[in-house]
Amino acid sequence: MELYPSKIAKAIFVAASMPKNGQGVLDIFSHQEGPSDLMRRAQVFLYGNGKGQAPTAIDHDKALLKDLLFNQSPAKDYALTSVSMRPIPFGPVLEKLSLSEANYGSVRRFYVETQEDCAIPVSFQEYMTETNPPEKVFRLKGSDHSPFFSKPQALHRVLVEISKIPPKRE
Repeated sequence: MELYPSKIAKAIFVAASMPKNGQGVLDIFSHQEGPSDLMRRAQVFLYGNGKGQAPTAIDHDKALLKDLLFNQSPAKDYALTSVSMRPIPFGPVLEKLSLSEANYGSVRRFYVETQEDCAIPVSFQEYMTETNPPEKVFRLKGSDHSPFFSKPQALHRVLVEISKIPPKRE
C-alpha cells in the first residue's frame, strides 16, 4: 500500500493487524490487554542465534494450534493446514513502518472482524478499528481466526460486497 498505492483499489484486513505510521506489529499488539492464556501457552520462541540472543522467530505449539487459530474450522482443513504452517520471522514483527498519508493513507481500507477468534479477540479487533478506522467494518459471526475455513461462504459474500463498492469520486 505504501509502495504501490495506485495498484491497490481496496485493502481488506481479515483478522489482521492494521498498522499506522510509526507502528510495528508488536506495537499494535502491545495495546492488547494481555494475550490470552491460550496464546501465551501456544507461542514458542525460536532462538536461531543462540539462547542468549533475541528470538529470531515465533512458532506455535502444534497441540494448541487448533484451539488458537482453527477453533471453528472443519477438522480436515485444520489437518491440511497444520502440516503447512511455518514459524513467523521475528524481525518484521519488530519493524516500525513508515507509512505516508499520500500513499498508504490514500488506499481504501476495510476490516473483516472474526467473532470467535482466539488469536485476536474481538475486543482487540474493535480497538484496532476504533483507533485506526477503516472505511467499513464487516463482522463474521461464528468465524475463528481462519474464516476461509470456518466461514468460507460468509467471507466470500463480504469480499464480493466490498468488490462492488464503487470507487470514490475525486
